[in-house]
Amino acid sequence: MTRRSRLLTTAAAGVTAVLLLAGCGGGGSKAKSNDKIPGADTKGGATASPSPSATGVAGRPQIKLPSDLTYTFEWSKTGDKDKDAVLGDSEQFIKAVDMAIAEQDPLNKAYRFYSEGEAAAGSQKFIQEFVGYKDRITGAKRYFGAKVQINDDGTAGLVYCEDQNKAYNKSLKTGKTDVTPASKSNYVLYNSRLRVNKQGIWITEKLTSQRGSAVCQP
Repeated sequence: MTRRSRLLTTAAAGVTAVLLLAGCGGGGSKAKSNDKIPGADTKGGATASPSPSATGVAGRPQIKLPSDLTYTFEWSKTGDKDKDAVLGDSEQFIKAVDMAIAEQDPLNKAYRFYSEGEAAAGSQKFIQEFVGYKDRITGAKRYFGAKVQINDDGTAGLVYCEDQNKAYNKSLKTGKTDVTPASKSNYVLYNSRLRVNKQGIWITEKLTSQRGSAVCQP
């Protein structure tokens, strides 16, 4: 069984992600396909950053994950309230999708609290695939290289990388973990578009990805 990507990956998604990365980088320079995101060569040891908006809004769902699944978010506070809220709510969305997989619930309310539209539909399809195989995710997931841009229309763009080299599929039927070798294809570049709702939550509306992106590789 091969490892399944975080969300559906297309060539077009990779192009969109790199374009947004160039916009977030400042200075008007264009990003090349082999540009490195800061942190791509980090060899662990970093502590998870806080989730700025994970509390303080009534009605947030509680995220409960298996004890054998851990996260490291190697991005620090920016000092900008909106950008930090985008990062915090994106962390919650990532974890909520994995919780839905662990609970084998494609309609879990937690990830739908943090997503709408294409992102919610894509997440449901992704979760359903794990349900079909009776699998969940175990191991350690690392996120790094986040770049946030708040747009004039009130939306936000977020580009970040994921290192899946220590994350694996675990069968709920047998309890066995499918340990796969480290690979460049386990680095994934994500590009998301968010908007803030009436509750003050940054909702992910669109999320695309590029597996094996040279931008994320050390």
